Amino acid sequence: MKHGLNQAVEQCVVRAAALVQQYPKRITAIIAALLVGGTGATFAVANFAPDASDLPVRTVVETVQSDLLAARNEDISELAMRLYRSETTRSSDTADTLLKRLGVIDPQAAAYLRADAQAQSALLGRAGRNVTAEVNERQGLLKLSARWSPVDDGTFKRLTIEKTVSGFRSQVETLPLVANTRLASGVINSSLFAATDDARLPDSIATQVAEIFSGDIDFHRALRKGDRFSVVYETLEGDGEPMRAGRVLSAEFVNAGKPFQAMWFKDPVAPGKGGYYTLAGESLRRAFLASPLEFSRVTSGFKMRFHPILQTWRAHLGVDYAAATGTPVRSVGDGTVDFAGVQGGFGNVVMVKHRNNQTTVYAHLSRIHVKKGQNVSQGQNIGAVGATGWATGPHLHFEFRVNGVHHDPLTIARQSEAVPVSTAAKPLFDKAAQSVRAQLASAAQLTPGSAE
Repeated sequence: MKHGLNQAVEQCVVRAAALVQQYPKRITAIIAALLVGGTGATFAVANFAPDASDLPVRTVVETVQSDLLAARNEDISELAMRLYRSETTRSSDTADTLLKRLGVIDPQAAAYLRADAQAQSALLGRAGRNVTAEVNERQGLLKLSARWSPVDDGTFKRLTIEKTVSGFRSQVETLPLVANTRLASGVINSSLFAATDDARLPDSIATQVAEIFSGDIDFHRALRKGDRFSVVYETLEGDGEPMRAGRVLSAEFVNAGKPFQAMWFKDPVAPGKGGYYTLAGESLRRAFLASPLEFSRVTSGFKMRFHPILQTWRAHLGVDYAAATGTPVRSVGDGTVDFAGVQGGFGNVVMVKHRNNQTTVYAHLSRIHVKKGQNVSQGQNIGAVGATGWATGPHLHFEFRVNGVHHDPLTIARQSEAVPVSTAAKPLFDKAAQSVRAQLASAAQLTPGSAE
């Protein structure tokens, strides 16, 4: 038994010696730990796995297919170098000047624009159209898009010119406009249009605001510095870009401290189109418009004046509006054309007979668009501003007669009757008016002269 024990001890010693020879560093570390820790110290058994530095090294060489990687790198490079730029067309644009402003240097693209009938009719010589170009890293044209809305029918046109393997190709599409809502506010410092320009409001929206409140506010004579307005209106967009302004949805105008509010509402019970109402439900549509021009400056009112041609003091029995030759003139109310032709100092003149023996006169016209006996509706174009007859320059002379007696036209619209919303539609109207009050309150919180 002693012999067997000795033999076992010898075998352990041999194995230990072998381990020391194979792993001298690790065995030395263990012994050092024992010496530091003493006989009562605990220690962990070292991992006797082979040292990585002692393992053999083998080099493996393999061929990698790089075609796919190269193609992907090329695609990424092409995408990264695609650049976009937008511009607005000018009436003086040629193919070369338009492409230059878009940062395009591409003789083939310029030649295509000059030759393509759709590009010529939609872009060259057309002002105010939104154009976007997509180019590569060499400033060559990849794609060009143009958008515009030629008529107010709820659609817009989109021209696309795109580079293909066989060359450029063009396409024109008709697509629906999308209506979005915007809010704006402003303060009067000098004039309505100056304030709406500061608020970045389109001119058509400013004109609508003046029309809506024209029965209550004399925008020619009653504006005060510090008057303010808030407006909620539609903007019609194509591909996310504004194409044209839509309708004023609601508005508030504070004149000399007195607030006036209006909202658009289409009565589902009463026939006909929608109209503007006060938030209490009273229609703002009067029997007569405040002016035969959309918006203009009164140069001579209903009063005594020194006649510029006769050189005598005479009663001016109408109102003169300054406007450029060709400015559209509209009938202020429904009626029938009683006279359309030339008459003495009036030159080209149209007279419209309305109910209750009321007649309106539109003189010095450059063109007449109606005939005697023709029925006309409120706002219908009946002619154009001119300087015919006794006129020192282009303007419109406008008169309002009741039983042949002249009245001040500027007071007629505010005296004409209004019609309230129908009883059946009143609950729906009141619900809409509540929403409008919240919108106008939000618009009023905007910084004056701003829009969003």
